[in-house]
Amino acid sequence: MSEPRNPGMSSLHAVAPVQPSDSPCAVDIDPVEYTLRKRLPRKLPKRRNDVYVNMKTDFRAQLARCQKLLDGGSGHREICVHGLGLAINRAINIALQLQASSQGALQLAANTSTVELVDDLEPEDADEVAEPLTRTRNNSAIHIKVFYPDP
Repeated sequence: MSEPRNPGMSSLHAVAPVQPSDSPCAVDIDPVEYTLRKRLPRKLPKRRNDVYVNMKTDFRAQLARCQKLLDGGSGHREICVHGLGLAINRAINIALQLQASSQGALQLAANTSTVELVDDLEPEDADEVAEPLTRTRNNSAIHIKVFYPDP
């Protein structure tokens, strides 16, 4: 049975295949010798009507921000709700809540994608001559267009 996943941990707890930055072959690393640093994902160009959903911000605050963009005097007839990884469910929930609160006046169009993420593995001991390593991994993403249809 596998150990439960804890997203708050910053160190690597299992031996994982890692590619050094200049070597194409996989290398097993010792989790005690390296610290895992997750880089920020590449974001799409930020527009005024883009909302990037995450799991740290309160759900109601994110929902209110989307509602304000649609209802406010900004003139947006559509917004794009983006979610990555664990935030996919939250992005879907926000879009469905917006549609329900509009009594069906809003329509949804969802697209999924895969985003390549890069992690840095930095040596724990600064005196050691080990070089930093990088690891790439894939994560799912969703992009939901919430819009008022043309009359």
